[in-house]
Amino acid sequence: MAADHKDLPRHYYTLEEYFALERTGDARYEYWDGEIICMSGGSRQHAMIGGNLYFRLRAQLTADCQTFNADMPIRTPALPPYRYPDASVACGEIVFENINGIDVLTNPILIVEVLSPGTEHLDRKEKRAAYQSIPSVMELLLISQDAPIVTQFLRPSEAEAKEWEHRYYDDPAAVIELPSINCSLSLRDVYDGIDFN
Repeated sequence: MAADHKDLPRHYYTLEEYFALERTGDARYEYWDGEIICMSGGSRQHAMIGGNLYFRLRAQLTADCQTFNADMPIRTPALPPYRYPDASVACGEIVFENINGIDVLTNPILIVEVLSPGTEHLDRKEKRAAYQSIPSVMELLLISQDAPIVTQFLRPSEAEAKEWEHRYYDDPAAVIELPSINCSLSLRDVYDGIDFN
């Protein structure tokens, strides 16, 4: 009788082992409390949505802002050492920190995650909380790859409650206003080339 996978002993990786893999590996990895998760090799839809986002944001931004793709790690002090979102934007003086030989962005203003079936639960909870704890982050987009659905989180102003406002978009004709970077994204542009049938 085969052993149940959950009953098998688990190897907990150290941060040193993780950094060694990050420096020598060809893929991107995230460290999750002793586990290492490969962030590369997603679905065709995931790659197309990520490309659409980068292209649409880059085309609208002023010279004061820079768009980054999924290769740029973001420092997440609440969930060390860093995460790899699918897209991010930083404006003004862009600040990097070198963490064990990896250049890591420390002050993004907008972060975008395209949800993957294997990591969606982490993206919606722990990862979202880690991103929202970064003082510079004003907006976060969670984008489904299986249906035209986007959830936008907006940091409250100091005069408002502590809860982040969230908006839900599922109409293909919808336009998402991004006040933090003075841009907008239509769902049609986000999902350009994707067929959900």
